[in-house]
Amino acid sequence: MVASTEKSNRDRSRLLRNDEIAARMEEVADLLERQQANVFRVQAYRTAARTLRRLARPVVALIEEEGLAGLQALPGIGVSLARSIDQLAHTGNLTLLNQLRGHAGPESVFTTVPGLGPELADRIHDVLGLETLAELEMAAHDGRLATVPGMGRRRIQAIRESLAGRFRRQRPIHASRAAHLRDEPPVAELIDIDREYRAKAAADRLLRIAPKRFNPTGEAWLPILHTHRGDRHYTALYSNTARAHTLGTTRDWVVIYRDDHGGRGQWTIVTARSGALRDRRVVRGREAECLARERPSEMLWVE
Repeated sequence: MVASTEKSNRDRSRLLRNDEIAARMEEVADLLERQQANVFRVQAYRTAARTLRRLARPVVALIEEEGLAGLQALPGIGVSLARSIDQLAHTGNLTLLNQLRGHAGPESVFTTVPGLGPELADRIHDVLGLETLAELEMAAHDGRLATVPGMGRRRIQAIRESLAGRFRRQRPIHASRAAHLRDEPPVAELIDIDREYRAKAAADRLLRIAPKRFNPTGEAWLPILHTHRGDRHYTALYSNTARAHTLGTTRDWVVIYRDDHGGRGQWTIVTARSGALRDRRVVRGREAECLARERPSEMLWVE
């Protein structure tokens, strides 16, 4: 019991304080502003930072006692910001911040899961092509993760339990997946953002950032787009992952992030290399939807 209590205290000591979380939210706002993102999106992060600095109790305690609903009850904090704060509070890591800094990658996100080090995270990405924690959770349940060398039964079970806690899962995995798909933006919207990004990148109309990963010279080569569709805010940029570099697809794969009051998500748009969608742009993991919307009058040929 004593050892368990000491471990719990050590784990708690590594959790971020309110001012540390607020500082990271302010950094997100600064980077978004520098990259010419929507002013309302910038202001949302600054408002959240001010709220956290004024909060009398630790964020971690609030989440433990009231869950994400407790965060959403605070001024200026919606669903997406609450999830970002929760991720920061418990892991010290924020996917969006990594992306804006220029060193985002699925491997760095996977290492926030207990039991997954950098080498194993790289292997999961290389073997399965997973990009998000949601995809990692699905793979842990449908058997794909077991095909990755080094992923034994106990480790997979630990990942399932960790991610179930991360997402505060209350429903069976298949029900949650169905709800997740209902909340997904239509593939037409994602394809249109991909089109906008690649067109503006080709015309050199986008700010370029210098990614920290796979960029030894520090060149600012990676175009970044902040755009919106209605009240949904998106960020798009070419994939700068080890797998994309190995396959030579860094100017083909486009990663789109959604981050706004209504929700968040991440999708990868690629050129299909075979099958009925060959040479067309498709949303990876949603190929069936892409095929269903294809009509002869609106073929999505690669530019």
